[in-house]
Amino acid sequence: MFLAAPRSLLKRHIGSTFIAEAMLMEHFTMKFIVTLDRDEDGVWIAECPAIPGCVSQGATRDEAMANVQEAIAACLEVRAERGMPLTVETREVDVAT
Repeated sequence: MFLAAPRSLLKRHIGSTFIAEAMLMEHFTMKFIVTLDRDEDGVWIAECPAIPGCVSQGATRDEAMANVQEAIAACLEVRAERGMPLTVETREVDVAT
């Protein structure tokens, strides 16, 4: 998934000055993995594992994906405002079955 987010979200992580922040208001693209699942009522649940608590839903897959994109943008903005890391580390693991 690709998400456009304001470059100003990086200000705390790249150490830019106030003047540089004003120049970085253009948008850039971030890529996130999203999980999709249906609940017992048939509602599609979309979650971004890299951002704790970033979950949304929709009546269709497309609606859930659109909603989670908005949720990701909102979560990134709030985490940046609070000085929190934008994401947490996620990894793949091999499991023998």
